[in-house]
Amino acid sequence: MLATRSWQRFWRSPAGKIGLILAIGLVLLALLAPILHPYDPTTDRNYLARLVPPSSDHWFGTDALGRDILTLVWYGIRTSLWVSVGSVGLGLVLGVPLGLVAGYVGGTVELVINWITDILLAFPSILLAIAIVTVTGPSLTSAMLAIAIVQVPIFIRLMRSMVLSLKQQEFVQAAQALGATPVQILWQHILPAGLAPIIVQASLAIGTATLEAAGLGFLGLGAQPPTPELGTMLADAFRGGYSLTSPWTTLFPGLFITLMVLAFNLLGDGLRDGFDPRSQ
Repeated sequence: MLATRSWQRFWRSPAGKIGLILAIGLVLLALLAPILHPYDPTTDRNYLARLVPPSSDHWFGTDALGRDILTLVWYGIRTSLWVSVGSVGLGLVLGVPLGLVAGYVGGTVELVINWITDILLAFPSILLAIAIVTVTGPSLTSAMLAIAIVQVPIFIRLMRSMVLSLKQQEFVQAAQALGATPVQILWQHILPAGLAPIIVQASLAIGTATLEAAGLGFLGLGAQPPTPELGTMLADAFRGGYSLTSPWTTLFPGLFITLMVLAFNLLGDGLRDGFDPRSQ
């Protein structure tokens, strides 16, 4: 019943519906890119059509290598979504269990996990990601790992606070009285009850991860050429010195970074409106 009411509230949220439509559209673009428009970044270029402005042949214009920017943006969305969704998923896998254990076990275990969390949160997220990629070496995988590590303490804190609140509830005490093990209590009772805030945070985190992935790409620490990536496209335009003379080379990648962040932020706001426990 509560879940039904939560989804009803979500569907009444204009922000949630707009965010969901945008997010689904972006995901479909990413999934259908190789099917609708096969692309090889090493060969699909035309040096005779360098820096051509938007036209009927090239809707978003071309870059300094004669590559169609619409195609680059299309595949850049695919790369950015892969990094952002993958890093948030990895952050969930690492952060949620640690938060469950810290909140339920307490004592020295909680102290150590909180200590690690505080250290990670002491650094600005982008600086921490840059430091991690610098150590592991610039690549798409390193960028994903770095952004995931940045997300981990956020999920630890959120899950721990949920456990501290839920473990005093009657349904948990009833499960303990019936002889349920700590693992059963955590995974069968506490985690499902605290899942809604985690879903909301994950949706918002995808938007943050998209910005961080673009930032790493702009600094040359994310996707490496010739892999299309939105942050890398911005960096190429600025480093080449044609961002002002050929503004379409930065306009469209920047526009779609903004669109991706907006989509998942609106979706997160809608989910928060629907699943906020205070509104139930």
